[in-house]
Amino acid sequence: MTATATQRVATQEAQQHSEGIVARTIEQQTAKLPSDIFLWGALGSIGVSLYFELKGNAEKSRFVGQWVSPFLLLGVYNKLVKLAGSDRLNK
Repeated sequence: MTATATQRVATQEAQQHSEGIVARTIEQQTAKLPSDIFLWGALGSIGVSLYFELKGNAEKSRFVGQWVSPFLLLGVYNKLVKLAGSDRLNK
């Protein structure tokens, strides 16, 4: 297989697995955010959860404590978008 044929196959594969306009737009916007924001958000929610727990408000503590995982997952998503790009066809 020649280099041109290999490139054509890769382009066809990328077209078949390309992102939709909504996902592409979200990825373009989230890639602008520094990854630290999500880490600080997770650490902040741990701190606020601890504060509520120490104040005796267990319900609020559990509610805020549940934010840690989504913040960390959004941070991983943000990092992947920055490393892998939004879409192979849009480079």
